[in-house]
Amino acid sequence: MTLGVVVLAAGQGTRMRSSLPKVLHPVAGLPLVEHVTRLADAVGAQQIVLVVSEDTLAPISAAFGHRYRYVVQHERLGTGHAVAQARAELEGKVDEVLVLYGADPLMRHESLLELLAVRRTTNAKAAIVSFQADPPTGYGRIVRDETGAVQAIVEERNASPEQRRITEVNQGVALYDGAWLWNALDQVQPNSLNGEYYLTDLVEIALHEHGLGAVAAIQLRDPDEALGVNDRIQLAQVGAILNARKIRALMLAGVTVVDPATTFVDHDVQVGMDTTLLPGTLLKGRTTIGANCMIGPNSLIEDSQIGDYCKISYSVVEQAQMDLGANIGPYGHLRRGAHLMEHVHMGNFGEVKNATLGAGTKMGHFSYVGDATIGENVNIGAGTITCNFTADGKKHHTEIGANAFIGSDSLLRAPVKIGAGAITGAGSVVTKDIPDGGVAVGMPARVIRHRKFEQSENE
Repeated sequence: MTLGVVVLAAGQGTRMRSSLPKVLHPVAGLPLVEHVTRLADAVGAQQIVLVVSEDTLAPISAAFGHRYRYVVQHERLGTGHAVAQARAELEGKVDEVLVLYGADPLMRHESLLELLAVRRTTNAKAAIVSFQADPPTGYGRIVRDETGAVQAIVEERNASPEQRRITEVNQGVALYDGAWLWNALDQVQPNSLNGEYYLTDLVEIALHEHGLGAVAAIQLRDPDEALGVNDRIQLAQVGAILNARKIRALMLAGVTVVDPATTFVDHDVQVGMDTTLLPGTLLKGRTTIGANCMIGPNSLIEDSQIGDYCKISYSVVEQAQMDLGANIGPYGHLRRGAHLMEHVHMGNFGEVKNATLGAGTKMGHFSYVGDATIGENVNIGAGTITCNFTADGKKHHTEIGANAFIGSDSLLRAPVKIGAGAITGAGSVVTKDIPDGGVAVGMPARVIRHRKFEQSENE
């Protein structure tokens, strides 16, 4: 069967107190609504339609481009009215229509697969999702007969005292027979209190037309899946649940998480087996971490690729790459474009930006390397700075050849090239190129001699 999905994302989110549409608020590294659209993809949606408002169309379409279809709900007239806006996109094109909510990111795809299976097996016109609420205050109650068949959804304000004691309540997600849905929506009448059209009325219509069995239901095993976001308090609650799920999945896959309560890992992060995450670790974005690493404590890694056997201690890594066995910290900072090749060591309070450090290179503490290419087995002494931003207002490149030795407190004014095996004395200010094997000292540095050097000996 072909499946179309309608995601209700027109809410302004006034309780968020934000200029950002509610469904675009990030949680676990993704906008709320992207958790929902990925869920739709996971259960085989052939078409995903986002119902947005006039105000949210521009920011939501800017965030997702042409990945989805967008329809505008010009008036906020309830969930039934919202789904009706997707009619032109889905009627006659899909066999089933699944309705999801753009700020409800906790539903598991296993639950939706169960919903799909139940409706298809029973050939019900509608299949709904319920859960056990304690207390059930504020929810529509699921009324069943003695056989368990759904008889009605009764809103709390209309419920009898006996019905109010029912703890099985309506979650809101629903799946409909595509051929039946659109004509049934035409029969939904506006609510007498507020003039809005509600999807829940479809249950009564289905039962009236086709009798018991026309509406199927699944009950969530985990009530957390029913939670949605209306304010920032709930955003934090949902984030904590998603983080706990991610941490649990990592631990079951062979990752040691010393303190799950202080470790935060985004949805798309990947971590290899036998890696240890120490307290205070934050792994964000599309970060990948290899096997047998030691990460933390108190380290932030974002949108970076970390190889096997790496160590990161009390450090920040952003849009950077570390290869096999590289290590930094404590208190190191890899900025965008930094690349530490195999077995590079970067010590205390070091910083690298838009630069590659060759295999085996050691960068002492209190050093800054930016816009540079560093060869293999280079020693960068403490306090070394590549002065890449010069008086002409432009950034320039520094190149250091393999096996060079850069003395402590050397200042390398770019553009400059230091040859393989070259040496700078402590405190040198290098403004001109140094040839292979050259020894330069002073301020400005000058070459005082050439040492015997055969690059092949150390490669």
